[in-house]
Amino acid sequence: MANLLSSGDILRVSMQKIQKNIYIYDSKARAKKQFKPLNPGIINLYVCGMTVYDLCHIGHARTLIFFDFMVKFLRSSGFEVNYARNITDIDDKIIKKALAAEKSCDDITKLYIAEMHKDEAALGITSPNFEPKATDNVAAMIKMIAKLFEQDLAYVSDSGDVCFKVANFTNYGKLSKQTLEHLRSGARIAVSEGKQDPLDFVLWKMAKPGEPVWDSPWGRGRPGWHIECSAMATRLFGETLDIHGGGVDLQFPHHENEIAQSEGAHAAEFANYWMHVGSLQIDKQKMSKSLGNFITIREVMKKHRKDVIRYFMLATHYRHPVNFSHAGLDSVSNVITKFYAALRAVGGNYNFDSNCENYEKFMLILAHDYNVPLAITVLAEVHKKLNTALMANDIGLAAKYAGSLKAMGEVLGVLQEDPEVYLCEGDCDIAPSEIERLIAARNKARSDKDWHLADKIRDDLAVHGVELEDSSDGTIWRVI
Repeated sequence: MANLLSSGDILRVSMQKIQKNIYIYDSKARAKKQFKPLNPGIINLYVCGMTVYDLCHIGHARTLIFFDFMVKFLRSSGFEVNYARNITDIDDKIIKKALAAEKSCDDITKLYIAEMHKDEAALGITSPNFEPKATDNVAAMIKMIAKLFEQDLAYVSDSGDVCFKVANFTNYGKLSKQTLEHLRSGARIAVSEGKQDPLDFVLWKMAKPGEPVWDSPWGRGRPGWHIECSAMATRLFGETLDIHGGGVDLQFPHHENEIAQSEGAHAAEFANYWMHVGSLQIDKQKMSKSLGNFITIREVMKKHRKDVIRYFMLATHYRHPVNFSHAGLDSVSNVITKFYAALRAVGGNYNFDSNCENYEKFMLILAHDYNVPLAITVLAEVHKKLNTALMANDIGLAAKYAGSLKAMGEVLGVLQEDPEVYLCEGDCDIAPSEIERLIAARNKARSDKDWHLADKIRDDLAVHGVELEDSSDGTIWRVI
C-alpha cells in the first residue's frame, strides 16, 4: 500500500513519537524519568534567573543558552511551553552597589536588566513568556508567608526577622539528599541572628536604614531571597510546576528551601521534575573575581560569534561541568565555518520538508535527557552527506541535506544566518565569486603539483583578509 502521508503529516507523526520518548534526569529522583506534563501538550517551566547588580558573566550564559535550547526543542516537538525566568531586583548585593554608587536600587536594577537583555539578544536567547521581578510580587510573598505561619512553619526571630521553621517541615533535604543531622553538624550561627535552629532561613527581613522596605503584618522590611521564586512560580503556574530548573549551585540551599516553603504552604508537590545545569570553569578553575578569571558575556563576544558560543556551551552535556577556554571556542569556530561553507555552496536552496529521517534521529537523541553531544554527531553525518552530494553536483540531494542541517541548527539556535554574511563578516575587499575562482585555480595548481602557485594564491587571499582551510571535504574560506 502506498504511503499517503505528506511531508507535513510525517513531521506531525514524528512530533508525537518524540513527545512520547522524552526522558529527563530528575535531580530529586536522581534518575531519568519519562516526561509527562500535567496537562497534555502544555509545559509550565520555571527557571531561576539573574540577580541584577552587575553584567552577566559567561557562567550565566551556559544556563541561559541551555534552557533557551530546551524550550526550542520542546516547541519544535509540538509542545506549548510557558517559560518563566525571574529577575531578583532586591538583594544585599544590589543594595550595596546602590549605596556605593549613591543611586537608588531601582536605578541599578533598571540599568543591569537592560544590559542583561542586550547580552541575551546577542546570544540569540528568545525572551521568556514571563519575566517576573521580585519587587512586583511582594504581596504574593507576604501571602505565602502568612500561610506558613498558619502551618506553624514560620516564626518571628529574636532579631525581628521572620524565619522558616525547618524542623517542622517533613523531609527537608529530599532534593539535596541531606539529613537534618548532617546539615546541622556543619552549620554555624551567630547568636545575634536569633534563629531557633541553625538551619532556619529568613523569609522576611526587618527594615534597616537606607534599604527599600514594604509594609507587612510583621513590620516594615523586605523579602528574603528564597521566598521570591516560590511566590512567583505559584502565582504564575499554580501549586505544581512541570519543570523547575537552574544552575547546579542553586540545588542547595535555594531550591531545597523553595520546596520547603511551597509544599509547606500548599501541601502539594512543588515541581514534578527538577533540572540543574552543570557549572562553568575557566581553564579548569572555578570562575571568580578573586582569581582574576571572571569574564563577562560581552568580553567573550568581542572574540567569538554567537553560533560558536552556543555550540560550545551545548556540546558538553548540560549536567556536566564545562571547561571554558578560547582555544576550545576557536576549535568550535572551525566546525561552524565548515557548516556555513557547505550551506553557502547550496546557494540558499534548502529543502526543509524532505529528509525527515535525519531530523527525527536527531530529535529522538535529544529527547533522551537532551544529549546534545550525541545529537551533534548527526549534524556531522548530514554535513558529510551534503558535501558528498555537492561534489557529485547533485543539487537536489544537497538541498535535502542542507534543509536537515538548517532544521537541526534551528533547534540548537545556530546556522540560521545567511552563510554569505556569516563567512564575509570581516573586512574584505574581494568579491565572493572571485574568491571561489581563485580557490578553484589553487586546487588545480595543487593537482598539478604547482606548489608555488598554490601558495601564492593562498598568500594573495590572506592579504585580502581571506583565510583558507583544506580538509577532506574540500577547501573552505572565511574572512578574518
